[in-house]
Amino acid sequence: MREVMLTTVDNPFDPFDNFEEWYNIDMRFGYNTCALLARIAPAPPDSLPESFGNAIQEAAIDRWCKMMPLTYKKVVREVPDVDYDAYVEEDESYADYYKEDDTETE
Repeated sequence: MREVMLTTVDNPFDPFDNFEEWYNIDMRFGYNTCALLARIAPAPPDSLPESFGNAIQEAAIDRWCKMMPLTYKKVVREVPDVDYDAYVEEDESYADYYKEDDTETE
C-alpha cells in the first residue's frame, strides 16, 4: 500500500517520520499544508473504502504539485498491507462466545 503526503520543498523534515517537527516548520513558514490538503481533497464519506479516499488525496496532491512545483512536492512511502486476521490467535476466537449453552437453567 502507498501512503502519500504533501510537503514543501524547503521543509527539511519528513512528514511521515517527524510529523511534529515538520508541522512546526510548515506553520512557522505560513504554508498550513494540512488545511490546504483538506480544502483541495476533502475526506470522502465513511461509507466509501479507504483506498478510494487515498486515491482522491493522491490525485489532488499530484494536481497541486503540478500547479506549484517550486513550492510543493509529494512524499511517497510504501507500507506493507496489514493482515488483521494474523493478530487473532486461534484461542482468542470469538466462536467460543457464540456456542449455545447446553446446561439447563432452572
